[in-house]
Amino acid sequence: MGSVAGATEGLARKSDAAKPFAGKTVAVVHAAWHSCGSYQVNVSQLIAYKALGARVISIAFMDVPGPPAPDGGRWPGYLGGSRDLPADRRFFTGASNSALWTFSLLKDGWWPLIHGDQATWLIELAKRAPMPEGIETETIDLVHANHYFTLPLVERLIGKRRVPIILETQDIQARQYVLRNQDGFFIPPYVTYEDMLAVELGWMKRADVNVHINAEEHAAFQRLLPGARHELVYPAVAPAPLGAGGRAIVIVASDHYPNYLGLRWFLEKVLPLAPGVDVEIYGNIDEGVRSRDAALYEAHQRLFKGRAPDIGAVYANAGCVLLPTTDGYGLSIKAVEALSSGAPLITTPAAFRGMSVDLRTLANVAVAERAEDFATALRDIHARLQAGGAESSRATTDSRRYYDEAFSNDAYARALAKITVPMVCG
Repeated sequence: MGSVAGATEGLARKSDAAKPFAGKTVAVVHAAWHSCGSYQVNVSQLIAYKALGARVISIAFMDVPGPPAPDGGRWPGYLGGSRDLPADRRFFTGASNSALWTFSLLKDGWWPLIHGDQATWLIELAKRAPMPEGIETETIDLVHANHYFTLPLVERLIGKRRVPIILETQDIQARQYVLRNQDGFFIPPYVTYEDMLAVELGWMKRADVNVHINAEEHAAFQRLLPGARHELVYPAVAPAPLGAGGRAIVIVASDHYPNYLGLRWFLEKVLPLAPGVDVEIYGNIDEGVRSRDAALYEAHQRLFKGRAPDIGAVYANAGCVLLPTTDGYGLSIKAVEALSSGAPLITTPAAFRGMSVDLRTLANVAVAERAEDFATALRDIHARLQAGGAESSRATTDSRRYYDEAFSNDAYARALAKITVPMVCG
């Protein structure tokens, strides 16, 4: 992807005349995830507040029990995958392994979890996450929290001080949990969507402002929680570098269950209708396919390339990017990244959920909902690439223009400033 340092410096130069948060500290609290859309959103938050003049700190919460942060367990993987996080200071926390053997967590967390209640489980883990070492030296003026389940940690972080809290929801999490539960083993009585949604909404009420990253989510939460303040703010997503392209047809996907469903549809329903077309699949989705359907993985093993050391180079050198999305909720960050590359795209409508764009107006984007239509578009682009068809500059393609208008760092910083400056600076 594009350079985080370059994005920070470029946005800061444009904003020198207006630094409303000069002398202020903003804490971005987020899950300790990397190599995914949520991580890119967290990066863009830190960049935006730095551009507004703030000193920014990152507080990463591990969403599974483990050894003391940030050593052991999943922490080395997170640290290795988040080296470019543009924070002035970083903190780490998460519930310890020892918490697993306490009666309170067994009763309040494990018991709901074995029935599928991931909403309650994450809340209970956040309640038991210790304050990060050294955080007592910080004076925080604004908290930008991500996902409702970080709020128990946030409330203990600020104590009795009056610190504004922005909560960025990043989708209705209860819907994600229902989808993930299809991929897990739980025992009856199974928790319902309504039960998990009630947990989520109960914590959302505690934030001063709820920020939503797509239009569908914004409308849904306005209806579900009418007494709270809601704002629609499309996230900034670091752009893929603009390249000359090549002949490779690529899919980029992380090991996320909806990504697995879409890739399975593509491998089983689309690819057999496009014989002779080679596709390269990047990201740790290979691990998800192998663990969920070993036969499917073995049948297509040669297509899986695993994690790429430079995913930006994958986009820059691709002749076409595929987005075979069939399931999922919320804004697809991978779809935004693909848009930013300026490369030709073949996509299902579901990949662009929550975006205010008529895909028919994007000349370099082919939209196909049925497997037969997706395969036809795939065969056509393959033939064109093999013939060495000339491409226009990717900086001026319709998809790149839309990315610049809707998902730039400038637009994101302005939207956040409109909401947060009155709260922090009076």
